Amino acid sequence: MNELIKTWLIEQGVNSSYIETSAISIGLFFILFISAISYYVAKNHLLKIVTKLILKTKNTWDNTLIEHKVLSRLTLLLPFILVLFLTPLVLPEGILLANLLVIFAKILLVFQVAQSISAVLNVSESLYRESAKQRYLPLNSIIQVIKLVVYLVTAIIIVALIINRSPVYLLSGLGALTAVLLLIFQDTIKGLVASIQISANKMVVAGDWIELPKYGADGDVIEIGLSTVKVENFDKTITTIPTYALISDSFKNWRNMYHTGARRIKRTLIVDIACIDFYSLEKIDFLVNTNLLKNYLTDKKQQLAVESNSLDSSVIQDDALTKINMRQLTNIGTFRAYIEMYLNQNNHIRNDLTCMVRQLPATATGLPLEIYCFANTTDWIAYEAIQADIFDHLFAIAPHFDIRVFQHPSGFDWQHSVTNDKDKK
Repeated sequence: MNELIKTWLIEQGVNSSYIETSAISIGLFFILFISAISYYVAKNHLLKIVTKLILKTKNTWDNTLIEHKVLSRLTLLLPFILVLFLTPLVLPEGILLANLLVIFAKILLVFQVAQSISAVLNVSESLYRESAKQRYLPLNSIIQVIKLVVYLVTAIIIVALIINRSPVYLLSGLGALTAVLLLIFQDTIKGLVASIQISANKMVVAGDWIELPKYGADGDVIEIGLSTVKVENFDKTITTIPTYALISDSFKNWRNMYHTGARRIKRTLIVDIACIDFYSLEKIDFLVNTNLLKNYLTDKKQQLAVESNSLDSSVIQDDALTKINMRQLTNIGTFRAYIEMYLNQNNHIRNDLTCMVRQLPATATGLPLEIYCFANTTDWIAYEAIQADIFDHLFAIAPHFDIRVFQHPSGFDWQHSVTNDKDKK
């Protein structure tokens, strides 16, 4: 074709000293013009037609090809291929410009192929996230490793093209750099191993709520990468954690809570020990009319009556001995029974899971009475509302059982005490 251009230039009367330069210039312009036209047509016409056809289909997976720009990156391959095809035909062989143009086109073609592979890998990851029910496969980390390998190979090929050597020649020299490469990519290697262990043991998947106090992480996992794990905290900040930290440090995963559909309530009431006492028969007769305690106190009264009849008459005549020898109900025990009944009839508490009220060891501030049960929801707002309603009721009902909830004296308590002293005087 170069000869045809020269012949045409001679026919046009161009000076023979300028024919060679003019032929090369026209050939270069022709190559670049054809490549530019092909890219314009492919991007603005062919790509639009293909995009419309994809959007009309019922499948949704092919839409990800558009989202991740796979097709647009493939269209960039066309001009570089045309440059490689047309250069030997249009430009004379052996000239520096032709060699540079071919090398430049090869470099861009190799880089664009790597970009296209990267886009296809992004499509695979996106489809996996949408279709997988349990995303235990560390696909994100695997894809990042593949991308790293692809770009590493791309860099080697580009260097080989620039120095005009075989890529095998460069690869043979990597053996001596193994220790250096291991040092450079140590975090990547540790992250890959950690990702495999996390996947094999099903420790964490995207969407899990985890707590890692060492790194200030308390929220949902949004991405498990090759070297880092991103956690969106509940205050909408992002905490980045090294992937290998999930296997080297301890953390809490709340996934099973969501699978169970229940969330634990574990909170204590601190009871003033000085208020703990036996109930009189009059107090029991008053509380027996309580719906929740009716059956409980009726049974207790029958047991007390049986034991009372079994006591020696001399003991019964002595009130002090009667209090010691007779079995009696305490306000703290009755209050504990009331809380258990209240929780069992509460529609927001799971009866199929552990539900109990227990005493913890007494402390300097009083006797801790722990409520341990499970709400029937995992929604944070609903859970807090259920928990608040339970303790609102318990704080309000405690005085009816002659129970005082302990708190340190406040200014109001001192003021109230002074007022009472003045009234007595």
